[in-house]
Amino acid sequence: MKKPRSTITAFGMYVPERVLTNAELEKMVDTSDEWIRSRTGIRERHIVAKGEATSAMAIAAFADLQRRFKIDPLEIDLIVVATISPDMFFPSVAALIQDGIGAKNAFGFDISAACSGFVYALANAAQFIENGTCRKVLVFGADTMSSITDYTNRDTCILFGDAAGVMLLEPTTAEDDSGIIDFILKMDGSGKESLYMLGGGSLNPATSETVAQKMHYIYQEGKTVFKFAVKGMADISVELLERNGLTGKDIKLFIPHQANKRIIDASVDRLKLTPDQVMINIDRYANTTAATIPLGLVEGYDQKRIDRGDLVLLAAFGAGFTWGSLIMRWGVRNG
Repeated sequence: MKKPRSTITAFGMYVPERVLTNAELEKMVDTSDEWIRSRTGIRERHIVAKGEATSAMAIAAFADLQRRFKIDPLEIDLIVVATISPDMFFPSVAALIQDGIGAKNAFGFDISAACSGFVYALANAAQFIENGTCRKVLVFGADTMSSITDYTNRDTCILFGDAAGVMLLEPTTAEDDSGIIDFILKMDGSGKESLYMLGGGSLNPATSETVAQKMHYIYQEGKTVFKFAVKGMADISVELLERNGLTGKDIKLFIPHQANKRIIDASVDRLKLTPDQVMINIDRYANTTAATIPLGLVEGYDQKRIDRGDLVLLAAFGAGFTWGSLIMRWGVRNG
């Protein structure tokens, strides 16, 4: 028998109602709308309401999935959540989601790979489908980056937003070979010095001193991360295409992690893609970390830029350093 692939059969997304514009940030830190746009491509980002956390956004994303596809939560076998901003250390966001959506028959876990988290989670979740352990797996990418962003630091506060997205994976043996074809995941722990949050873990548990020293906010060496991200995302995407006998011309839609418009442009040039092959929504959402790629997948479908059978390429780079690329043949018919 042909080994089943895992394919996306349903999806949803959520962004908070509140919008934080560049003009508002101009009043908070020494920056300008023109500078932010030229350096990052961002013009606005969405921020959670008071009391709204990562699990709440993820549950709202699942509600959008249900609205679109009428999925019964009791049929879900597994919940995998990519996040670096959980509601709390434990229980997992997966557990909070399971209870929130009524998926009483599911087990689950969280994955911490920062901006690469969704690609890591999707690749891991696919294994449970392909080995026959599960038949319906929810894969979430969700982050409340505003909770770990210092809004007095002009280098980082301009970059991030909050959002959640979710994909439902199911097995397929369809003749058109829809589903996840291949992926490559990589990590280089030496990047730990360039992108991190020092406070809150077992090394630096929360104290008045760690709070005063702003150790519970994200720290990033922008130039170092930019350099590694440009090379990492481009190289791994080319490697994955070549391994599968493909070129950029075969790709219907490239959905890169939305960290910086210049990083995206560099990857696009390396892959020799045209603008209509690339999903860019960083201008409206900023960097939502693990949520950027699922947002791109949902919007790619809603904008009728992908249809059943189209090749879709994902690529991401994040803290760790972690990076990864995944190629799939889209499985949901548009219209």
